[in-house]
Amino acid sequence: QVQLVESGGGLVQAGGSLRLSCTASGRTFGNYAMGWFRQAPGKEREFVAALNWSGRNTYYADSVKGRFTISRDNAKNTVDLQMNSLKPEDTAVYYCAASSRNSYLGPGDFGSWGQGTQVTVSS
Repeated sequence: QVQLVESGGGLVQAGGSLRLSCTASGRTFGNYAMGWFRQAPGKEREFVAALNWSGRNTYYADSVKGRFTISRDNAKNTVDLQMNSLKPEDTAVYYCAASSRNSYLGPGDFGSWGQGTQVTVSS
């Protein structure tokens, strides 16, 4: 079982930046792919970004490609999401998630979730 705790959310103006961080505990962090998802009010949770166990391979939703960067530090058990050029439509609760696989194959791989952190982008 893995425990995930997100931090770094907040309120930012459109065009600004935020960096989210997720700290994992409870199992060997470096063996598993990790990801970020988000859920806006009234909408279903959606995939944002993921990376494999080494961080060498990254994957992004089309809506964030070129603006967001996912990275991990296996020595610190952390996975970060750098969000630049934020838009009001990026407003959502952002969730860190851990996969059951070492490589990312799809959103359905993720079975462990953090409690979420709110990101609000004002226009």
